[in-house]
Amino acid sequence: MDVLEKLTILTDAAKYDAACTSSGGSRASRKGYIGNTSASVAGCCHTFSADGRCVSLLKVLMTNCCVFDCKYCVNRRSNDTRRTAFTPRELADLTINFYRRNYIEGLFLSSGVLRSPDYTTELMIRTLRILREEYRFNGYIHAKAIPGTAPELVEQLGFLADRMSVNIELPSEAGLRTLAPDKTKQAILSPMRQIQQRGRQSKEELVKYRHAPKFAPAGQSTQLIVGATGDNDLHILRLTQGLYDRYKLKRVFYSAYVPVVEHALLPSRDTKPPLLREHRLYQADWLLRFYGFRAEELLDEAHPDFNPLVDPKCSWALAHLDFFPVEVNTADYETLLRVPGVGVISARRILAARRARRLRPEDLQKMGVVMKRAQYFLTASGKRAEGLHFSQQSLLGNLIAAEAPQLPQPEAEQLSLFQPVYA
Repeated sequence: MDVLEKLTILTDAAKYDAACTSSGGSRASRKGYIGNTSASVAGCCHTFSADGRCVSLLKVLMTNCCVFDCKYCVNRRSNDTRRTAFTPRELADLTINFYRRNYIEGLFLSSGVLRSPDYTTELMIRTLRILREEYRFNGYIHAKAIPGTAPELVEQLGFLADRMSVNIELPSEAGLRTLAPDKTKQAILSPMRQIQQRGRQSKEELVKYRHAPKFAPAGQSTQLIVGATGDNDLHILRLTQGLYDRYKLKRVFYSAYVPVVEHALLPSRDTKPPLLREHRLYQADWLLRFYGFRAEELLDEAHPDFNPLVDPKCSWALAHLDFFPVEVNTADYETLLRVPGVGVISARRILAARRARRLRPEDLQKMGVVMKRAQYFLTASGKRAEGLHFSQQSLLGNLIAAEAPQLPQPEAEQLSLFQPVYA
């Protein structure tokens, strides 16, 4: 099998991994090296894959051979699919040639488990060493740490990569036992803890020694599969909150489960991926990271799943109407962030503008406030938006109507010629 055939198979096999990001790198150009991680705002330029996805890196597996038998995975050992693997030299040459042709600005490298986690990680390390030491590649590299890999190999990989990730994939330990029996919670969390601790040590060493080697300077991320198991949004969000608190992750990615295999323990092949649910989890994740919310504020045991018709911030506001309306001329920054339609930038603009004058309702839209949501929850100089009339009973309907054009629309149905028509 030639390299092009391998590339076709192994890029296609990597498409289900959503934890692909290029933000966080800040390494500038160096004399005698090629590439950097600051060529754009995100650190990498963008390219398009064959199926239309916009990606910024060469996203590929080292191999799709795997000794694990995760029931949801297209690369599991019991699945009948074409198998192949790159040699370290082949993948390094391919990456550097793509870079020189300006196809890519970096590499996202994951892998199935060939023979064992340690053997596979050694192949990945050899690939990155060729890139970093022989080709003197200074660009962005994101590498996957495979659960069960020896700590010394995880450390070697971390000194070669800009960002690392360990995919949790299934949100619960029960789900792991059922669908991924070869993986354990400890095997996943151990390298995650090691990456977090070694990254902190690296930053401390850099304070003392300016030229100390950097360990995964762009941090780490992970991915959770949504919809493969019966875990509710509250469970997923609590797990996310714990990962941010304990492991200082840069990002948690959510991947709507795409039924690619038929199994009694999984949703049927004709089940549509829960894309709207994935979207709501990303919105809630944003609230955790930038708006000061906690998982237990957004959901509880009585309401363990998000309302798909409104965004999580609106859902919280509807459950806490006693908190509103917020007066924009006196509210502090944290309070402004709780208002639906007010973001981080618009809240800062409000704080800056009100130092000079009192704000009026007509001033807010100019500052980036999304008034179709915010108008119900704030006042400016004691006034609401002109002509606004609503009740507590109509508020939910108004918010649903405001967001409806952005939601997936039902598919058009072809009517039968003989279908009865009712007046």
